[in-house]
Amino acid sequence: MGEATVRTLEGRTAAPSPTGERIHPPADRSVLRRLRRPRRPRLWFEVLLIAVSYWTYSLVRNAVPEQRSAAERNADWIWQTEQTLHIAVEHTVNRAVNSVTWLVVGMNYYYATLHFILTIGVLVWLYRWHPGRYAAARLALFATTGVALLGYYLYPLAPPRLMSDLGFVDTVVVHHTWGSMASGNLADMSNQYAAMPSMHIGWSTWCGLTIATLARPLWVRVLGVLYPVMTLVVIVSTANHFWLDAVGGLVCLSFGFGLSCLWYGALPSRLSRQVAVRGGQRDA
Repeated sequence: MGEATVRTLEGRTAAPSPTGERIHPPADRSVLRRLRRPRRPRLWFEVLLIAVSYWTYSLVRNAVPEQRSAAERNADWIWQTEQTLHIAVEHTVNRAVNSVTWLVVGMNYYYATLHFILTIGVLVWLYRWHPGRYAAARLALFATTGVALLGYYLYPLAPPRLMSDLGFVDTVVVHHTWGSMASGNLADMSNQYAAMPSMHIGWSTWCGLTIATLARPLWVRVLGVLYPVMTLVVIVSTANHFWLDAVGGLVCLSFGFGLSCLWYGALPSRLSRQVAVRGGQRDA
């Protein structure tokens, strides 16, 4: 008689068919399994992917029609909703911070630069020290950004700084600081009504959670937790976002992490730090 069992390509045993032919798992399942397995990232591919992705994000974001009337109506609705919820304190915070020149100028530069610098920095850190978690974390970030584009298209929203009738101060214009493409001389290069959701919150919270769950020194983890909190203070103080814009950013981030968890079977922090070793070499 033939063998009672035969080895499949994965090394598992399977019963032979009545005709004696070996039964292998469907090829598409094997391909899907390989695609979902974390792999060691390639530097050239990651640099190209990030550059192309950000270029595409900026292109699509700025190509969304700037519907001023709809954006202002939505801003009025957001403001009224926050007043109903008794959380409409953005005006008070904006005015108070604007009275302290050195503080508001620092916040202007924070708003314009830090979300790029730290987000890229965390990606590099993951690539170098957590290659097994890199792809899952990157997918969460990219999915968060992608779904945010739908928000910009479906829900144009004027930021508080453009609602002059509400008395908000555009701190970049008033203090003549370089920085945000959403204010001043650079305003024509950016969609002024892409405020919902806030990707400053989406990206900073992604950074903060990644640092807080993966960093070893306690003080670094504490900074990771504080980073999105400080970002929230900045976006409100500079009148670039309402509180509810931040909620929208968190909703997008939840989608991003949910998709990553569904694809890889676990949150990035739950995956192995290093890529699985096969044949004495890491997967390429």
